[in-house]
Amino acid sequence: MISRIDLRGRTLSRRELLETLPRPELDVESAAAAVEPILADVRARGAAALRELAERFDGVRPEHLRVPADAIAASVSVLDPAVRAALEETILRVRQVHAAQRPAHHTVQVAPGAQVRQRWIPVRRVGLYVPGGLAVYPSSVIMNVVAAQEAGVGSLAVTSPPQRDNGGLPDPVVLATCALLGVDEVYAVGGAQAIGMLAYGATGSEPADGDTLCEPVDVITGPGNVYVAAAKRLVRGAVGIDAEAGPTEIAVLADGTADADHVAADLVSQAEHDPLAASVLVTTSIELAGAVESKLVVRVQATRHAERVAQALTGPQSAIVLVDDLDAGLAVVNAYGAEHLEIQTADAAAVAERVTSAGAIFVGAYSPVSLGDYMAGSNHVLPTGGCAHFSSGLGVHSFVRAVQVVEYDADALREVADRIVALADAEGLPAHGEAVRARF
Repeated sequence: MISRIDLRGRTLSRRELLETLPRPELDVESAAAAVEPILADVRARGAAALRELAERFDGVRPEHLRVPADAIAASVSVLDPAVRAALEETILRVRQVHAAQRPAHHTVQVAPGAQVRQRWIPVRRVGLYVPGGLAVYPSSVIMNVVAAQEAGVGSLAVTSPPQRDNGGLPDPVVLATCALLGVDEVYAVGGAQAIGMLAYGATGSEPADGDTLCEPVDVITGPGNVYVAAAKRLVRGAVGIDAEAGPTEIAVLADGTADADHVAADLVSQAEHDPLAASVLVTTSIELAGAVESKLVVRVQATRHAERVAQALTGPQSAIVLVDDLDAGLAVVNAYGAEHLEIQTADAAAVAERVTSAGAIFVGAYSPVSLGDYMAGSNHVLPTGGCAHFSSGLGVHSFVRAVQVVEYDADALREVADRIVALADAEGLPAHGEAVRARF
């Protein structure tokens, strides 16, 4: 059901660990070659290309690429009350956490009359991608939209694939979630073509579209498949992106105190996302490893997406990694840099403090990744594929820019004028010094 990697008795360098640990086989380069003409077509032909691509990839030709406002509003009235209550609670918790992330302006008085201020300015407009293939993700609507709203972004566009069983509109729960968040600009566009539409904008092709279907955005965020990741790679520079999100990952660092059934359930929960999803257990206990293997057999047979889960667990991206002790286990998980990292050990909070690379850390037996996926208040749009070594999950910071404002008076500039001239001359840029001298 899942392979084993035995690192006991071995001391590996970081390079050796990176070569040894499991990863999905993901060919973004090949996907980029397939995606490039799609982006060019959307850029050139706008809505006409989007309709043709929807027919080709989604099996439906949307009448309305921009979802009518009445369809967004109507989706709330048919929303299951239990689902609505869950969405509203999630919105509340995610908003509480993200409101606390707003960075503060600050001013530094370098010298009398010499001031440098730092302002945080939200981007003008963002495009938020919500997948709709193997599963639909109203929770991703919340994660993207709330972070942007709390950052103060003034213009939000959400796009999600058209669904054949919803008349060519996005999933009705996705639409209802947009309504609950006050978002009225929603598009029935999916895949790489959605990224092209957001990056370049799109002209209309039918009366319902208007002359301009969609204006370009400044930042694109949200997870997607390899083609979405490839499209984001290709438009980076024209727009900002959050990350090239790959298949989801869970790593569990556990010792003999962990509950094998909890661990198995959590590995299965991420494996059901995608056949390429990675589920990794790093443990000091061979007894736990065996127990988890037994529990996985039972849980995979019983779960709804058994075939998909089995593919993920038996793939090269998933494994049980045996280590000598927790120090070795921490070295493994820090080298791996998982999107989601659970700590199921004795004194889990102290162990979690020693983690240096993870998209999000879930501490103890009662903080499963599923909690973070929905209702912890944290954001579930997280770095994958080891990108946690250098990047963060989505948050308010993803939608703001730091701008420094410099204000010196005459006396403050005069005080440093000679030193500026000396540095400018040393760099062979005398006009820089002359620009200062010209003022006195």
